[in-house]
Amino acid sequence: MPTLRLSDEVLIARPDKISSRLELREICIQKATTMSNVEFAVNGRFLTQDTTGVQRYARNVVLHLDQVLKARSASATIFAPQTAFDPELEQMPLVKIGRVAGHAWEQFVLPMRWDGHLLNLCNTAPALKTKQVVCIHDANVYIKPESYSLSFKAYYKILQSLIVRGSAKITTVSSNSAAQIAKHLSLDYSRINVLPNGHEHALEWKPELALVAPSIIAGRGGEAGRPFVLAIGSQAEHKNMKLVTEIAPKLCELGIDTIIAGGSASIFSNHIPTNTKSVSFIGRIDDNDLAFLMDRALCLLFPSWTEGFGLPIVEAMARNCPVVSSDRASMPEICGQAALMAAPDDPSKWVEHVSMLAEYPDRRNELILFGQERVKKFSWHRTADAYADLMQN
Repeated sequence: MPTLRLSDEVLIARPDKISSRLELREICIQKATTMSNVEFAVNGRFLTQDTTGVQRYARNVVLHLDQVLKARSASATIFAPQTAFDPELEQMPLVKIGRVAGHAWEQFVLPMRWDGHLLNLCNTAPALKTKQVVCIHDANVYIKPESYSLSFKAYYKILQSLIVRGSAKITTVSSNSAAQIAKHLSLDYSRINVLPNGHEHALEWKPELALVAPSIIAGRGGEAGRPFVLAIGSQAEHKNMKLVTEIAPKLCELGIDTIIAGGSASIFSNHIPTNTKSVSFIGRIDDNDLAFLMDRALCLLFPSWTEGFGLPIVEAMARNCPVVSSDRASMPEICGQAALMAAPDDPSKWVEHVSMLAEYPDRRNELILFGQERVKKFSWHRTADAYADLMQN
């Protein structure tokens, strides 16, 4: 049975309910070791981070994994730094350990306190641990290195090369990503399990609770009810937002506005689009505001050069928003026949696709129906069930 090494820094998520240090120790031991069928822990560092696509993957896998474990009469423990958000899961209690956070917590505190099997869902893991499953979402630091800061690239290349050689199993989110990881990290493709993102979370968004999106749409100026296209992405080079800003003036001539949502992060090199006059940059917004925009957009534009998966594609399809996507990397695999595809360096084709959707509502409605069927291939619950099998075996 795996053991939790306790010390003065170990705290559970609700210390105010503990009346004594002895009770604290007993609860920590009980939570960390009472696992009947699935004996593992989850690296909960993601619970201290802002939510991007990688963290959203981890949060949704863990949410559905909790349901899977309940059906199996099993449980697991989430270990995290002290600042972690508590998801309050029934079968997966949160145990906060250590006095540090970030990479130091992950590389030193976590493996020192937990010697059992470990599930890591966000690209990184303890470098020297062997009894673990690690999800590496993409090989973008090799494919598009200009998108990332020098320190980020150096750390990831060293860390992931160590991880793939020592870990029991590697997972990723698409077959294309698996092939790229195998190529760049010199890994046998058969060692990689493809466990994709799901779509169910987008169905739970509540556009009626949107706080800023209604005013964004109302404040665009021009004629009331003008259609708009939506793009979602950071200013990283591989997101290719410069294509969106390049075609925006032409779309404006066609009576179509352009809105770009999404923030940037310190890991990315800053590639600010230059031609921004015809574009509304609205920054990072919450899920309810995103749902409000997707529900009303003419289509989603997704022009990335490379992605491990492309989560906004299935989110848009789940919200009945047609998709115009890049034809590179994982995007054809995710879109199937349910999106219009174009090369990320062919702006005229993107304008052509958008113009067609505006001019022919029947074709747009057809894409919506195709998207509704396509998203059924991507399920958080199936992915969580597969992770439970991996950890159990």
